[in-house]
Amino acid sequence: MIRYALTRFALLLLGLFVASVVIFLTLRVLPGDIAQLIAGVNSTPEQLAAVRERLGLDRPLPTQYLDWIGGVLRGDLGTSLLTGSRVVDQLAEKAQVTVPLGILSLLIAVLISVPLGVLSALRRGRGDGTALSVGAQTLAAVPVVWAGMMLVVVFAVWLGWLPAQGFPRAGWQEPWAALRALLLPALTIGIVEGAMLLRFVRSATLQAVGQDFVRTAAAKGLTRNTALIRHGLPVVGLSIITVLGLQVAGIIVGAVVIEQLFSLPGIGRMLVADVSARDLPKVQGELLALTAFVLIVGFVVDLVHRVIDPRQREAA
Repeated sequence: MIRYALTRFALLLLGLFVASVVIFLTLRVLPGDIAQLIAGVNSTPEQLAAVRERLGLDRPLPTQYLDWIGGVLRGDLGTSLLTGSRVVDQLAEKAQVTVPLGILSLLIAVLISVPLGVLSALRRGRGDGTALSVGAQTLAAVPVVWAGMMLVVVFAVWLGWLPAQGFPRAGWQEPWAALRALLLPALTIGIVEGAMLLRFVRSATLQAVGQDFVRTAAAKGLTRNTALIRHGLPVVGLSIITVLGLQVAGIIVGAVVIEQLFSLPGIGRMLVADVSARDLPKVQGELLALTAFVLIVGFVVDLVHRVIDPRQREAA
């Protein structure tokens, strides 16, 4: 197990290194001149040269990369060119919105997908099972923006139960107001991601029903549903844990769009604004942080799956 964990950790570090190189080079080939943006359209060549020298843009790309990655290793993701604020501080502030939004979205997705996915598998071939399967296929294909707009129309405009946009200025010092502000965005992401996860839960449940240990339990007098719940659901749970790691990336992508739609001051909205403003040092720090988060979640999920799955422990 220790050897496996060290191997996976080495792959994690390799993935972070590759991601940092890709992010750094991609932002450097974008059209436009950040020095021109800072100095102004009427700046002289001497002023542009001074700005490039101050920002280190006149140095070779390998030197720029090593300077940046050296700061990252010290916990410094860079500084905004436009505001002078540290990227780490900005991420910590915006994470107070994005992290609860992601947790709520994931919780809603699990609460929707697991019971309905199992029910859809157990009722396969019947009207309600078919309806659940078709509904999941339909919702999984719905754009997250369209789903958010429909939820706003229903719960904010027609019913008036939840706010359509914004987040309280006091943040989580007003917990009920903050939670109400995140419910609609979390429902939007959770429903779409839950529909995708439901299809996987249904497939995993159908596979578990066909396993020998479930059929043996049923042959000993248990009903099919009871045998599945006692002996099959743990196997389904192992598969769900793996997929949840992949769902995190989908939730992050959804958060970027949803924070724009619902005017939430989170990491996704900040990233879009920084890209528009061409604040490249801040953008590359934000992208690296998000990429690292996704890779670390995948690493942790992989280790957890290895620990709790008796088949993999025996193989190890």
